[in-house]
Amino acid sequence: MTGRAQIRMLPDGRRLHMQDGPIDLIVEGFGEAGEIEAAYRAAAGRFVTVLDELCGELTFLRQPARVDCPQPGGEVARRMVEAVRPYASRHFITPMAAVAGAVAEEILEAMTSSAKLSRVYVNDGGDIALHLAPNEKFVVGMVERPDRPSLFGTTTIDFGQPLRGIATSGWRGRSFSLGIADAVTVLADKAAMADAAATIIANAVDLPNNDKIGRGRACDLAPDSDLGELLVTQSVGQLSSYEVCKALASGERVAESLREVGLIRAAALNLQGETRIVGVDTGSRFIGTSPDRSVIHA
Repeated sequence: MTGRAQIRMLPDGRRLHMQDGPIDLIVEGFGEAGEIEAAYRAAAGRFVTVLDELCGELTFLRQPARVDCPQPGGEVARRMVEAVRPYASRHFITPMAAVAGAVAEEILEAMTSSAKLSRVYVNDGGDIALHLAPNEKFVVGMVERPDRPSLFGTTTIDFGQPLRGIATSGWRGRSFSLGIADAVTVLADKAAMADAAATIIANAVDLPNNDKIGRGRACDLAPDSDLGELLVTQSVGQLSSYEVCKALASGERVAESLREVGLIRAAALNLQGETRIVGVDTGSRFIGTSPDRSVIHA
């Protein structure tokens, strides 16, 4: 076990905060007090091993994904590889694109296998894994910009839907992006699936060779970046309505293609105040801004 991890209850007495290096989780379980306590113990016990496991396979996880790539040793790493494998033949993507969602999934599984809970969410910086018992639901809030969170809408996820993963990506987020989306929020069956798909869709919201967009090599900005010499977005000037629509349409086409093959259930794409929605026929509803601040933020 590592001595780095910081694990504490938040002042509200309900949520558990766990942080180790770049991994920063907010966890909340619902149920009987004894079951919640057991779930939190399990979450903490699993959490303190995660970062060292990932670091042990980091060289492999930073390599471009291949359809025939070998399975890594760690469970979180395996979740990452499986999430990006569907994109390996057509896109540049590394398993690191799914790391936050995969970590959230792993902690969720530790909790639900150790305790009986009605609901659980594990939020890893906006990439969220969910557990719902029968007749339970969550209200999830989507943010317009990851760097300046403000709700633009909410969606309700209930037990009868297959959605158990939420992820957000964009050039303003904590990871580099090849595209210009302020935020792309994806709903999928698993958190790691949503994480990988959000990366792909956010990359597709783009205007190649547009002089209003500032880009730099990922390796110059972060020498250990898995994106190497690829150009990542650093600034986006004020775009015309036509340019916004063109960029969003590009991302929307990719999102729809992923929905058609079952890799996502729904997506919300945001760029400079404009939003495009894909997949509302799943039964989810992306609705107007909600004053309810008790929702889970993605």
